[in-house]
Amino acid sequence: MALSNLYRDLELLFRWLHVFAGIIWIGHLYFFNFVNVPLQAALDDAGKKAVNPKLMPRALWWFRWGAMITFLSGLFLFSMIYMYSPGTGFGPSPRFRSEGAGITDPALWIMFGMTLATVMWFNVWFIIWPAQQKILGGKASAAELPGIRRRAYLASRTNTYLSGPMLFGMLAPMHFVAIDLTVLIVAIAVGVAAIWHAIKFSPKVGTSI
Repeated sequence: MALSNLYRDLELLFRWLHVFAGIIWIGHLYFFNFVNVPLQAALDDAGKKAVNPKLMPRALWWFRWGAMITFLSGLFLFSMIYMYSPGTGFGPSPRFRSEGAGITDPALWIMFGMTLATVMWFNVWFIIWPAQQKILGGKASAAELPGIRRRAYLASRTNTYLSGPMLFGMLAPMHFVAIDLTVLIVAIAVGVAAIWHAIKFSPKVGTSI
């Protein structure tokens, strides 16, 4: 029966949750960087006061909680797949460490992706969201606003560039197992180049496509 194996059922459930929340998180990250940044640059102060109170709180809610659920479900999955063996208990599983060969290539890819994702999660909750709270809540003075906006922008743009290599690290264990320094450098370069191209050549505000 489909529900007879609780371990596999839970793995499937949390994989679905992880991917679903990740789409929400990264989708909003790309919205902010590919759509909202050019929009904000085109708005005057009156336009920002009209648009942002209606747009930003809702978008930021989905953004930050998508990041949190992605992060927590990812930790659960890593523990379940790489740090637990059914019938044996907790500890490095054969999927994490192979006998006599050390840490497996899939585990190395996942830890690479997890490291970047953790940096991104930290940026969301401890840099971008606190900055936006000050901006939207009117808690920052006029002199502080440019610095706060700049800090939030840099953290968001950093996350956007990290997302390319991060996604490669998350997908590689199932589709491209081998890992070495050259492959890692290529994965980082391709991921960053793809994001750079998307930012550089995204349509300007008001452009018909």
